[in-house]
This record gives sequence, structure tokens and C-alpha cells, in this order.
Amino acid sequence: MNRTRLVAVAAGLTVVLTLLLFVANRANNDDRALGESVPSSSTSGTPLPLETTTSTTVPETTTTEAPPSTLAPFDGWVAPTSSGLAWSEIGAVEGLLTFRGNPTRSWYGRGPVPRDPRVAWTFDIGCSNSTVGGAPKQWCGSGWTGQPAIFHPPGDADAWWLAFGGYNRKVNFLDPITGSEIYPGYATDDIIKGTITIDPDGFPLVYTGSRDNFYHVVAIDRAEPEALWKLNAEEVQPTKWNNDWDSSGLIIDDYLFEGGENSRFFIVKLNRGYDAEGWVTVDPQIVFSAPGWDDELIAAVGSDVSIENSLAISGDTLYFANSGGLVQGWDISGLDAGETPERVFRFWAGDDTDASIVVDDEGMLYVGTEYERGNSRSQELGQVIKLDPSKPDDPLVWSREARSGLDSGVWATPALWGELVIIATDDGRVLGLDRATGEERWTISLPGPLWQSPVVVDDVLIQGDCDGFLHGFDLSTGRPEAIWELELGGCIESTPAVWDGWIYVGSRNGTFYALTD
Repeated sequence: MNRTRLVAVAAGLTVVLTLLLFVANRANNDDRALGESVPSSSTSGTPLPLETTTSTTVPETTTTEAPPSTLAPFDGWVAPTSSGLAWSEIGAVEGLLTFRGNPTRSWYGRGPVPRDPRVAWTFDIGCSNSTVGGAPKQWCGSGWTGQPAIFHPPGDADAWWLAFGGYNRKVNFLDPITGSEIYPGYATDDIIKGTITIDPDGFPLVYTGSRDNFYHVVAIDRAEPEALWKLNAEEVQPTKWNNDWDSSGLIIDDYLFEGGENSRFFIVKLNRGYDAEGWVTVDPQIVFSAPGWDDELIAAVGSDVSIENSLAISGDTLYFANSGGLVQGWDISGLDAGETPERVFRFWAGDDTDASIVVDDEGMLYVGTEYERGNSRSQELGQVIKLDPSKPDDPLVWSREARSGLDSGVWATPALWGELVIIATDDGRVLGLDRATGEERWTISLPGPLWQSPVVVDDVLIQGDCDGFLHGFDLSTGRPEAIWELELGGCIESTPAVWDGWIYVGSRNGTFYALTD
């Protein structure tokens, strides 16, 4: 089965007509029950009960197919050669649907990029309080990772919606041209730090984490968004650290892959479908969960470990890292046949690894780490690491230092561009490194910290700094040449989205910006 040829299911005509009737006649009907997590007894990476019946069908008149794949058939989950391609090019519906755009976390949006961008409109995200260390702290705007999503709304393949989670404790839905609120926001009970995911198969579903203890699956085919299911961070034991969800989920072949700050990762069979009235449904079941730590890691760094990065998949392997610096790969090749995933790759990077792992078209891993513990392993390896997981006993290809004292290093997810890997560092440097050797080709210096993951579209590097400036650099000559600079304000931690001549990005000053020529 070619798993990269995902079946796209849109809401279509039937859902549109039903939605119109719902808005007109049933706007006050909000009595659908909230789904609950499936009870679990798994504590050490064992499979959990999976019902044999699934529902992924809709009425015939509402079924469409995703664009055909441009790749050769691949008998597995994600073709490694899809790295750098839009998710739609490997079977998903059109749009920027998840953090860094595809399952290998290596696609950043669709051009053209504005050549002389100006602020077209702004949206006031505002501020709210969230507890840190037992004390309330004010959070404003949007931050790490916070990349907006661009997608077609239910039943309308000609329209676009813009959506993002923010520190106003909502997923916000806006018109990408005017900035007006085009659909009611989905409220959670705490701030949203990470990037939301839009269903890649066309189901009218949004997936989002929050600091409220839950990972949310939300329907958007009714008058107001509705949570159909929430995954409780305490659902499977044991856990570590806390109950936040920063990771941006991946959905492939009706499975959700997600990691939590409770230091566990989850594989959930969603069982998506539609009811007799045409409303989207889910019946999620946790089919696998495993700790993101092991005894060797705890002995080295202690128990304060979590998963904050977004899981990546290449081939039949699921990759992620944790705040103890443990990089892992899990074989999921037999998942849908009921086989238990097995860990096939382990590498200790030494320190907190919150940046998402990026996988290139050869299956190589690019890892950015922080420098907080100051241990000998971090000093030996440095903070930018290339790994070859096909050589699990000796995977290190190259590594290099990217720190300036304690509490420095890399929080931003690397970007791949041609022969380079581009790294933004906490101390304000943007490094262009040779992908083959790790040799530094060029450096840009900006006001740090730089937590925004670099974005490259149409040979233009887009990078925000912590003085509130968004920068554009032309990379077409092989070295960065500044072509524009725009002051927005605040610290720009969120990763921008580029789409059809627009740039969308939030700032810690409480404001969301839309830029165009």
C-alpha cells in the first residue's frame, strides 16, 4: 500500500448544505458529547486495544481525491524523497497544514515571496496569564513555534482560511486577505504555544495542543468549532515533567502521531468519518504509547525530560528528540498490521533538544540542541548535528558548536535549502552550513535570541529577530544579500507562513501581521 498517496476526503456539497441548514436552524444546538480518551494500561511501549471496525467513509457526493503524487510509488509511510516537497505533492490536500509543512518537517510555504513587503493588516491577539513554576506569567501574542496554517475551508476548494494558535488561548480563524475573523475561535483553557495541524485528508478537523493538559481534535464543519475528543496528558502512565502539548501532530492514513511534554509519544487511530447527517466524526483509540526516556538517559540528566518538538516521519521510521537530548527512531512499518513499533535508533545529543528533527531526501537527520547543562557530551558534540540513522552504531556524520555560554544554543528548527542547512541560534547568528561537511559557508548576525525557525521560499530567507524586525535575504547567489527589512515590534519567535505573495507571522507584542507588496 502506498501510504504517501493519502486519500483526500473533503466536506463537499452535502456538508455545505447541511452546514447552511445548521447555521440557520440549529445554531444553539451544542449538545454533542465530548469524546474521551480510551483507557490504557500501557506503561512501557506496548500496544493498546484497537477495535477492528473503522469508519472513514462519507456520502458518495462528498468524496474527492487529493492531487496525484509526483513521486514514484513507495511501499511505506513516507517516501524519503518527498523531503522538501509540499505535502500536497505526496498526496495531502492543498495548503500549509502543519509545522514545517510536511512529514519530514522540510517545507515552508508557497511563493511568490513579497519583494517589498508592507503591513496589509494586523490582528490583535492580546495577552493572557499562564502559570510558570507555580506563579502566573503574562504571555502576549504568539511565540515558539506558532506557525500559521493555510487551508481550504469545509466544502469550498476556491476559498482559503488562515488559522493559528495564540496566547489568547484560542485557535484563531481569519480571512487571509482582510484579517477579519471568518469563523469563531476555538477556546482552550490555557495558552497555545505550538503549531496547529489541519487534517491532510480533507476532513474538516483541526488538531491542536495547549497548556491546558489536553491535545484537542476539533470539528470545524458546524456553526462553531467543537471538540470531538481530547487526549489527557495523564491518560497513560508513567509520565515525566508536565502536561503541556507543544508538538504539532502528524496525521497519516488515519493515524495521529503526537508527542507531549509528559515525555510520552502517542499513536492514535482516529477512525474519522461522517454521521448520517453529514457531520464529521472521530472515534479515537490510542493504539501505542511509549516513554520518550530510558533508564540510561535518566541516569545521565535526571527526570526533567519532555517532548516539545514535532515528530517527523521518513520511510517507515518515526523520529523525535526530548529535553534530555535523546534522539530516537521507531520502526512503524507494521503498525496497521497490528505489529508493535520498535525502537531502532538511539543517539544521545547531550542536552535539551526542542527543535524538531529535519529529515532530508537521503534519510539524514539534522538536529539542533540547546546548551543548558554544560556537560561534557554537549561540549564534545556541539549544538548542530547531522546523523545517519542507517548506521545506528556510528551515526554521527558531523557536528559543530553553536553556543556562547550557558543558556544558548539552538531552539529553532533547521531549514534545508539546496546544499545548505540553515540554523538560527539563540545568540543571534544565522548559520549557512554545508550539508555534506558542516563547514560554515556564511553567517548573518541579528539581535537575538533567534527562536523563529528559518523560512526559505523562492530562494528568499525570511528571519525575524528579537528587536521586532523581519528580514528578507536573497540566497540565489549562494550568499545572503539583504533585500528588505520591516519593523513589526516585539520579539518574533513564531515561524512565518508564506503563501501566494503574502507573509503571515505573530509577535510577542500581542499582534499578528499580514504582509504583502
